[in-house]
Amino acid sequence: MIDCHVHLWDPAGGFPWLRGGGELHRAFDEHDLEHSGAGLGLAGAILVEASRGDAGETHALCELQRRRPDLVTGYVANLHVHGADGPAAFRALLHELGDSRPNGMRLGGSSWTGTPEPARALVPVLAEAGVVLELNLHQEALTAAVGIGARHPGLTVVVDHLGNPPNLCTPEAGEWFRDVERAAASPNVVVKISGLLTQQHGMPPQRIAHMVRHLVDTLGSDRCLVGSDWPICLPRGSRADSLAMSRLGLSHLAADQLDRVLHTNAVRVYGLGG
Repeated sequence: MIDCHVHLWDPAGGFPWLRGGGELHRAFDEHDLEHSGAGLGLAGAILVEASRGDAGETHALCELQRRRPDLVTGYVANLHVHGADGPAAFRALLHELGDSRPNGMRLGGSSWTGTPEPARALVPVLAEAGVVLELNLHQEALTAAVGIGARHPGLTVVVDHLGNPPNLCTPEAGEWFRDVERAAASPNVVVKISGLLTQQHGMPPQRIAHMVRHLVDTLGSDRCLVGSDWPICLPRGSRADSLAMSRLGLSHLAADQLDRVLHTNAVRVYGLGG
């Protein structure tokens, strides 16, 4: 399995969203990541930016991937922090990084229109370079992904955390199921099964399994990825607990379909090369 969603950070180096005390307000480094995956049978992980707040985070992620390819199979950097320099500078950065360029660039916010316009202006560069756009939107993420995918047919759009659906105990959750059905017609939209341990805390396992099954059966097993969202998951459970919850609803898949969701889709989507 490739864990397609992990983070590392050190509050001393930025990350302004980390405030106060608590379990997450400490440094998480490569050794913590390695320890958290012991015995889980992982073939690697996709290291996702953690909003350090500066372009240097891209280079730090790149350096760690170069140094520990056994641990970090690929990385997704922050698109926001490169927006101010404009498309030409961003295109030059990708060229400069060459084979070590990010496997994806993440854009986050409350909604698509709530993301910074200079960062959105870089999306065509991702499309021409063949770099994944990763979306972490709190509202209408799947709808936004469908629109972006239609405007850029050659761009792969990965939607984090199943599109951040409401908790299943709320009436609004029904719209998520319909959004998944609408996304089925967009072949370049891929959805990451992650964040469930946090977002669906307290839900019965069978209801979470139904949610995951609906996603995989509607989109197809070639358009889903699995991630732990470690260490964000830690207040609710371990990395193993999070991955186990992400796998709920996959038990009906044939062996080759399960292998796609857990491994080969990540290789293809992120261009991992093996």
